[in-house]
Amino acid sequence: MSAPTLDPRDGLAGAAGEPVRGKATVPAGLKIGPQGTSPYDEDTVPIPDPPATGRATVPGDHPPLWPVNAARTATGIARAVPGQRAFDPPGPTDTAVVLAPPLPPTPPPATAVGPETPTPPRKAGRRVVPKPKWVVAAVLVFVFVSLLLVEAYANAQFAPDHQGEAGDATIVPEQIVDGGPIINASPGQDARSYRLPPKTIALTFDDGPDPVWTPQVMAALDRYNAKATFFVVGSQVVRYPDEAKNLVDKGHELGVHTFTHPDVANLPDWRRRMEYSQTQLALAEAAGVRTSLLRFPYSSRVDAIDDAAWRMITQAGGLGYVTVVNDLDSDDWARPGVDRIIANMTPTGDAGAVILMHDAGGDRAETVQALDRFIPMMQARGYAFVTVTDGLRRTLADPETGAAPTVLRNTPASAEDQQRGLALASAVRIADWSLDFFAILFLVVGALTLARTLLLFVLSSRQARRRRGDWSWGPPVTEKVSVIVPAYNEREGIESAVRSLAGGDHPGGIEVIVVDDGSTDGTADIAESLGLPNVRVIRKPNGGKSSALNTGVAAASADIIVMVDGDTVFENDSVRQLVQPFADPGVGAVAGNVKVGNRKSLVARWQHIEYVIGFNLDRRLYEALRCMPTVPGAIGAWRKDALLSVGGMSDDTLAEDTDVTIAFLRAGWKVVYEGRARAWTEAPASLAELWRQRYRWSYGTMQAMWKHRRSIVDSGASGRFGRRGLPFLALFSIALPLLAPVIDLLAVYGVLFAGRTETALAWLAMLGMQLVTGVVAFKLDKERLTPLWTLPLQQFAYRQLMYLVLIQSLVTALTGGRLRWHKLVRTGEAAVHS
Repeated sequence: MSAPTLDPRDGLAGAAGEPVRGKATVPAGLKIGPQGTSPYDEDTVPIPDPPATGRATVPGDHPPLWPVNAARTATGIARAVPGQRAFDPPGPTDTAVVLAPPLPPTPPPATAVGPETPTPPRKAGRRVVPKPKWVVAAVLVFVFVSLLLVEAYANAQFAPDHQGEAGDATIVPEQIVDGGPIINASPGQDARSYRLPPKTIALTFDDGPDPVWTPQVMAALDRYNAKATFFVVGSQVVRYPDEAKNLVDKGHELGVHTFTHPDVANLPDWRRRMEYSQTQLALAEAAGVRTSLLRFPYSSRVDAIDDAAWRMITQAGGLGYVTVVNDLDSDDWARPGVDRIIANMTPTGDAGAVILMHDAGGDRAETVQALDRFIPMMQARGYAFVTVTDGLRRTLADPETGAAPTVLRNTPASAEDQQRGLALASAVRIADWSLDFFAILFLVVGALTLARTLLLFVLSSRQARRRRGDWSWGPPVTEKVSVIVPAYNEREGIESAVRSLAGGDHPGGIEVIVVDDGSTDGTADIAESLGLPNVRVIRKPNGGKSSALNTGVAAASADIIVMVDGDTVFENDSVRQLVQPFADPGVGAVAGNVKVGNRKSLVARWQHIEYVIGFNLDRRLYEALRCMPTVPGAIGAWRKDALLSVGGMSDDTLAEDTDVTIAFLRAGWKVVYEGRARAWTEAPASLAELWRQRYRWSYGTMQAMWKHRRSIVDSGASGRFGRRGLPFLALFSIALPLLAPVIDLLAVYGVLFAGRTETALAWLAMLGMQLVTGVVAFKLDKERLTPLWTLPLQQFAYRQLMYLVLIQSLVTALTGGRLRWHKLVRTGEAAVHS
């Protein structure tokens, strides 16, 4: 196979020591790649290894040349280093893929450029990390909260009707206290009450409509051609509009029983009016009618009306309502038995009566049975069963002529009220559907969380047990290791990082290559000034992390490559421990144990918990399933030949470490976790920095999954990852975090509007599961358990930030944007914690 060459057509080849493209120079004799003979050797730039403490300068802004495998790579095609193009030079016996810098851009038409006409600099077209979309997040939160508030308001919780103790009745007219159950307190006239005439019964049913019991009550009434009045709850009408319409169609009467069934005595005036008006709108939308009858929840007889109740009655009269209480209470809500219900609702002698019953709010089987006995029994005694309005008309009829005023049961609603009712009903129904949807998601999240926890316990514990004692990967790995440190403005931590790497105890020797990617803060100068014999510094124009890593790989002299972030400090034995899995010839890459080295701030402590539980414990699980998706950039080791065969570090995604790890798995290499190799990194200390870092990670992971999506239909190792690793990533890295807010939303909803005890117990159970997982993870990592006391606080702040990061990443993932190598603010506080 012929040696790699520069494409002569590019016109960019330069003699040793000559400027290339007018920028950086190439030291005489410097060459990266295998040595060999080629018809195009005169076009190559030879580059020998510089002194250990010398300086290498990469020409232009392109990574150096190095070969790739001409066979199919893990992604299915032979590919070149990003930013380069491939061409096939003729060879005597075979054809090789050869890399060359990209063709220079076509020059623009010549124009006169004078000394006062400067050429504008070219700007990179890469996108920066977008700022958090707080407006979008606020809108989403507002929508969710609004839906939950509507649901909480409309979700009436019925308490049994009761007779409270009456207060003072100093302003209640005497004729009301001694009068009947139908009260008209219209303004401008004396308040009056009315009784039903003898042998007249108005059956009234509260709290409906109910999809189960209202039809059964209606069927019992229909069997005996009896009519009744149903005082309905507006929220129930919205939920079961067909039942309300059926009542009207069958000739029954509807009345207002408020929208949410509250104790209206405890409500302000505006809220009472809203309860009445919203029920009217619900009736207009469901049945096309409105009503002038009103019954307050928990009301009873006229002799129980006190001053507070009288004020409500007069206010309702001012709104045009006729208030209806009762003569007899069946107490069917208490389910005392059919005989007792019948006894409670039987009037004395031939007296007329308004009787209180219920068609909702619980099991009403006894109510239906009582109707089937009571109605025919009273009809046999000559009683008529009428609506409240019909009974009132009979009361008002002239005793001599029989003439009675026209009183409509339910008047038609206006078109405007029907439209407004539709808007109200739509809001409640959407809220109902949303809560049902959230409940389903809650079950999904619970199932995923439980499945993940069980898998973590079983597989991680099994892995830990298998590696106890004198377990080893095989014969000790003692060959030389090249450690690549891509660095961009890392002056705060570069010295600690380089010293910790160069001083490692690996017996085969450690070569440290610091690739300065256009730093402007003197990072390269600091690394060079250390004067360490096994440290080499390469300076190159800024091209991104992938470019810097590829530059280091090309310059590395060892067959094992370790990649380290410039802010990371290694323990003395970390390099040695990290490379031991390569004793297994099937291992292509190794993930180390990343630890948070700056733990002073609360945000950093939360990340420490996340690293131990969410990253390191997960890596044990993924290794057991042979689908580890990411070898972390802070500490990872690679076989150089395997890395070259998959095309090196790509800048196709924002998560180059995930991208290349997946490529290794698809190529059939094993990727394992070595927890004894520990690296201490500096985690973002502020929420803003954390946002930028996690956005890049989340977005990049989604890009990598999309890039390798075709592995789902592949065969062999690639298909195994596609059908195992991608679903795990989708479920546990995207779906579960995206759905996890449901737990918090429903917890808040439950505490405020539902069963507080049940909600608190459910939330504590979820927290307990996380705490147990944390204890297991910390024990496996030999970490102190003290930081776990902040775990409950993490649920209220840190998790919500991660939700927003993932949501924004998902929203923007399809844009295909690129980010520059973003530099986080560093303080150099990362240190080894004993």
